[in-house]
Amino acid sequence: MEYFILIQACQYLDAFALTESLIRQRHNQQMFLRRNTQLLQQELELEAELLAENPELAQVIDSLNMQEIQSNQQGVQNVLGLEELASKEQSIWSKFFPGLGG
Repeated sequence: MEYFILIQACQYLDAFALTESLIRQRHNQQMFLRRNTQLLQQELELEAELLAENPELAQVIDSLNMQEIQSNQQGVQNVLGLEELASKEQSIWSKFFPGLGG
């Protein structure tokens, strides 16, 4: 009987240690997220201040952002075009070799 109680006590201590470890881990994650949020907020405030003081900089950044968006759109269109081309090539080959699939 004493052995069973001792085993149970050890299991409770293990569970407690695990729970304590999880609590510490979650606390550390929350502290990291809170600090990260503060830093991001400071960055946004600094960026807004810089842009308000430098309209030329705001214009350049806007222009660069537009170029990036257009480049990304062109990249997507290129990928879609390549997929369409590959599909057409596969259908052409399947006419000559029906067993190839497609």
